[in-house]
Parts: sequence; C-alpha cells; structure tokens
Amino acid sequence: QVQLVESGGGSVQPGGSLRLSCAASGSIFRVNAMGWYRQAPGRERELVAGITTGGITNYADSVKGRFTISRDNVKKTAYLQMNSLKPEDTAVYYCNAEILGLGDWGNEYWGQGTQVTVSS
Repeated sequence: QVQLVESGGGSVQPGGSLRLSCAASGSIFRVNAMGWYRQAPGRERELVAGITTGGITNYADSVKGRFTISRDNVKKTAYLQMNSLKPEDTAVYYCNAEILGLGDWGNEYWGQGTQVTVSS
C-alpha cells in the first residue's frame, strides 16, 4: 500500500520560515512528479510548486522567490522550504505525487494535509 506522509506544518509569524516534508512509502517502483498544493478556507485547492524526477520545478506566481521545492529520490521525499511567509500563505498544504507501484500502471496519491498558519 502506497502512502504519502507529510510533516513540518505549524504556526509562524509573518516573515518567518517553515519546511514541509513529504515521504512516500510502500510498494513503490518509481516516484514520478511530486508537488505541493494548498487550500485555504473557502477557496479551491491550488498548486504551489511542482518538481519532476529530474528536478525541473515550477511555482505559483504568488510564491516565486519565497518558496523552494526540492526532492531526494533515494529517500522518496519532497520538501517545501517556505521563507518570508505571509498571512495569505495560511492554508492546509497537501503533498501530491504520481507513483508507479509494484504491479500497477501508476496512480496519483495525496497526503493527509498539514496546517500552516501565518499570523502575528
């Protein structure tokens, strides 16, 4: 059974930093693209950042220059370093990954979500 487990959320003051982690585990052949999404109350889930297996990244305009996505393919883990946090970054952050499991053709998986709150 494949799962994504997130960690690193919490509360921080504006201008502060947090680092999220997302580890894939289970019967995995390969982890393809990974990404981070977020959903604020009353808003739709939106892509924050994505990264391919080869390390190509993309970011939402609202986080460019402040957030950095990275991954460790050996550990099957993605990271989101969030700097210069703003109150509007407050949301539940979800990890997403395309994973080819042993014996399947590949599926999309979601983590359970981790709360990030930016407030003074």
